[in-house]
Amino acid sequence: MQLIDINKARYRKHLNITIVGFISSLLVMSLLFGTVLISLFSNVGDVNELVKGASDIIVDGVQAEPESNFSYNLLGVILALLANAAILHSIKNSEYFTEIYYVWQVKQLQNLVYRKLKKIKLAAKEGEKNALIILSFYYQSQIQIYNLDDNTITLSSIEKHLAKVNDMIATSGLTINAAQFEKSLLASY
Repeated sequence: MQLIDINKARYRKHLNITIVGFISSLLVMSLLFGTVLISLFSNVGDVNELVKGASDIIVDGVQAEPESNFSYNLLGVILALLANAAILHSIKNSEYFTEIYYVWQVKQLQNLVYRKLKKIKLAAKEGEKNALIILSFYYQSQIQIYNLDDNTITLSSIEKHLAKVNDMIATSGLTINAAQFEKSLLASY
């Protein structure tokens, strides 16, 4: 995967709109699905009509709890999550989601690298070309994503790590850049 320059203002605007839209639609759909499921399958209203005025129902000496609609409400939330996931999946390749989807993909790759980072760093110290390509991509992508997300607290330490990787590349006499990174390089670690 190649790192591409993206417009930070556009990315932040689209991300914020997407987050608000996702939360809002999750809330509305959860309520809608829960209400429909309760109206179709629940018999709480029938029990309340039968009991009318009876505050306690005692069965075998134990006070019975009235039926709850928790399971229907939970199913409503799950259905809303699935519906939102399907909507996001269907529009992920649209122009509107270009930046959001790109950042999501880069973060997934960073997670894959992070899981194997210890082995990759050891191989890079030995001058292994693929390890240096992976580390170059990893640190450059972290700098890009941290800048996009305004996460600048640890940015200086990442820049130091990238400088060390660039020094290792220079001492090895290799010509390496982040564009050479491919996900398949991680398979050997």
